[in-house]
Amino acid sequence: MLNRRLRPVPTMEAERPTLDEDGLLRSGHRWVPLPPVESRLTRALLDRFGAVVSRDALSRAGWPLGAPGRNVLDVHVLRLRRRVVPVDLAIRTVRSRGYLLEPSVARQQDAREG
Repeated sequence: MLNRRLRPVPTMEAERPTLDEDGLLRSGHRWVPLPPVESRLTRALLDRFGAVVSRDALSRAGWPLGAPGRNVLDVHVLRLRRRVVPVDLAIRTVRSRGYLLEPSVARQQDAREG
């Protein structure tokens, strides 16, 4: 019988979500469709999964032809936060720095217990 505590905890790299060309964000066995702007924002966050992405970098990624106003980015990040919950991901705000995409707290706990 295998002792559950001896199983290695999967690394963040092994749990890394993916985004395909059709805008489907996949994480584990779950997926969620993303509209074009949110897909571009997610791509920037996935490129630095688990690390901070500045607001400027997100604006450039989401709107390559010209950055929107501050509120437009905030609204899209809020929508994106809601969309990633079902795939066990979370977007965190790092004050004065930007945002980061990481596994949700529930997913991290499952990985430790699993």
